[in-house]
Amino acid sequence: MNSPNTKAYGLKATCLTFPETLSQSVANISPTLTPVVIVPLVFLSAGNGTWLAYLFATIGLILVGMNINQFAKRSASPGSLYSFISQGLGLNAGFISGWCLIVAYIFTAMAVLAGAVNYAILLLQMMHVNIPPWVLFAIGAAAAWLVAFKDIKLSTRLMLVLEAISMLLILVLGVYIMIHKGTLIDPAQFKLEGVDFNGLKGGLILAIFSYVGYESATTLGEEAKNPLKSIPRSVILSALIAGIFFMLTSYIAVLGFKGLKTSLGASSAPFNDLADATGIGFLGVLISIGAVISMFACTLASINAGSRIIFMLGRHGILHNHLGKAHGSNETPHWAVTFSSIATFALPAVMLYKGLGVLDVFNDLSTIATYGFLIVYALVSISAPFYLKQLGKLTAGSIVLSVVSVLFMVPPIISTVSPTPAPPVDKFPYYFLIYLGVGVAWFIFLRLKSLSPVISKMKSDLQSAPSL
Repeated sequence: MNSPNTKAYGLKATCLTFPETLSQSVANISPTLTPVVIVPLVFLSAGNGTWLAYLFATIGLILVGMNINQFAKRSASPGSLYSFISQGLGLNAGFISGWCLIVAYIFTAMAVLAGAVNYAILLLQMMHVNIPPWVLFAIGAAAAWLVAFKDIKLSTRLMLVLEAISMLLILVLGVYIMIHKGTLIDPAQFKLEGVDFNGLKGGLILAIFSYVGYESATTLGEEAKNPLKSIPRSVILSALIAGIFFMLTSYIAVLGFKGLKTSLGASSAPFNDLADATGIGFLGVLISIGAVISMFACTLASINAGSRIIFMLGRHGILHNHLGKAHGSNETPHWAVTFSSIATFALPAVMLYKGLGVLDVFNDLSTIATYGFLIVYALVSISAPFYLKQLGKLTAGSIVLSVVSVLFMVPPIISTVSPTPAPPVDKFPYYFLIYLGVGVAWFIFLRLKSLSPVISKMKSDLQSAPSL
């Protein structure tokens, strides 16, 4: 078997510590995004059960993470779930997962950059400064490109610091809110007053969307130190850290809005409103700054992850071979990073030119990105037992884990089409299916093409991946 430290891809091997590896997954979740944007949406469905929806979501994503770790603790490569699913279900399913991950990570980068631009505009308006949104998109994409192009250690360290600051600001406000309320206990939330099953289910589906990208540490298979230990730990711990943070902040938000004129479900900036209500509006401004920081960190994490999937597809001849090359001195997938960064700016710029607002960019692209994640999470959970059977390590427990994880992903997948979403979201599944169909057709063409090296390159990389 290959050593986990084998340098096979031209990237900066074994350079990332465990905290740096963990920061990739945490930043890709963008924990700050949930309390400032998503919690009010979950509350509209789950009400006093919002914290419980996040508890269930945390458990479910940890189960999926345990399936991911059946691979991650035995094999490591920049191919992430693309490589893992190829090992369990074969190269065809592996390609589909890689193709889905590209749109998942890159559209996430676009969406969260839109979120950062939205909060940046609000902050600039406070200073009576007006900058066109497309300029802010260009600045954000260029800054992310520079960091991702230069050094993966710089990327992960920056993400770690930025996300920690942002989360700390929200927790400080949360403590102040509970002190201001004079109690830590909200009986209505613990008794789940007014909560019904359908509302909780709707809230759970939205809550799951808060975690997408938590597995992205798996894209650091060559760059992490001791990847067969640090990456599996990062996957589970990132879901756990995010879950605890989401439960705390959602509980605090529901508690804090009781007695206020504005409902939590109607608030577009809940923690800013809570800061104003408790007489410390300046902290709301700091949280807005933290939101920009957090979402930029998520943009950077998404570009890091997406570029490594593109890098692997380039190595395999599925995409242009330049995309599969690593920089000679920086040891980063520089062509893939550049492509990802340009795409992160280009599509939102076109959408803005067509008259869509910044929040439209966020909502539309984050929805499409979620389709890719949901399919890949289901595929990796299905793939795990097949992989273990190949190794002679299949157990009844691993089969149960796979089945429960797949069942957990069914409701959010169904919710993308039923009930039929309002326009234009109702068309998004078809756009995604067209994208998927184009990819499948291209892959079939490559497989049928005479003397095509694609399959041999895919098999060679799977065999050379660091493993136990």
